[in-house]
Amino acid sequence: MNKARVTTLIPAFNEAESITKTIFSLKKIKEINQIIVIDDGSSDNTGELAENTGVQVISLAINKGKGNALNIGAKFIKEDIVALVDADLKNTAIEITKLIEPVINGKSDMAIAVFPPASTKGGFGLVKKAASLGLKILTKKDFKAPLSGQRVMTRQVFENLLPLASGFGVEVGMTVDAIAKGYKIIEVDTNMAHAETGRNWVGFLHRGTQLKDVFMTLTIKGWR
Repeated sequence: MNKARVTTLIPAFNEAESITKTIFSLKKIKEINQIIVIDDGSSDNTGELAENTGVQVISLAINKGKGNALNIGAKFIKEDIVALVDADLKNTAIEITKLIEPVINGKSDMAIAVFPPASTKGGFGLVKKAASLGLKILTKKDFKAPLSGQRVMTRQVFENLLPLASGFGVEVGMTVDAIAKGYKIIEVDTNMAHAETGRNWVGFLHRGTQLKDVFMTLTIKGWR
């Protein structure tokens, strides 16, 4: 599969400050042949900026979350490998190459990015700990980056995991289903960097919603 090409899906909500740098970083990767931005009901000009780079943009009228955006974007995939990339990676999106290589060469069915430690203190790690514990219970495996949205997999694997869970439970749901279907998952150390949330009310609100979605997804998967 070493001649396979890559479709990149970028779900984006109000990412005007980051989207252009993220796209141009991905355009430097020779294996990527198709970039699709799913503008998830942004109130800023995320979609317009993405269109100006020449990539394919799917504009959604209402924000319904990352999982829904990826489910819609899945309908437009053309290539054999699928890369999921968050819109706020900026120049560090180039690091997705570290995940593409093992999948293209058949070393894994899915590769997940592990980020270096955050430079800014955010929450207290409750969401990550909950996700790790939930995945350990349901899959009997340990994951260093249970919440990482940066993933590369074959198109067949991606399509077999659809529909993805809604909200912030999409990553843990994807991992549980992939393990249940017998796919080989590896985690890969990268130098990627997100826009970080701090210890303020916005950050805590975000992590509270994230914890709720992760808990609900793990509960649903556990009852199946």
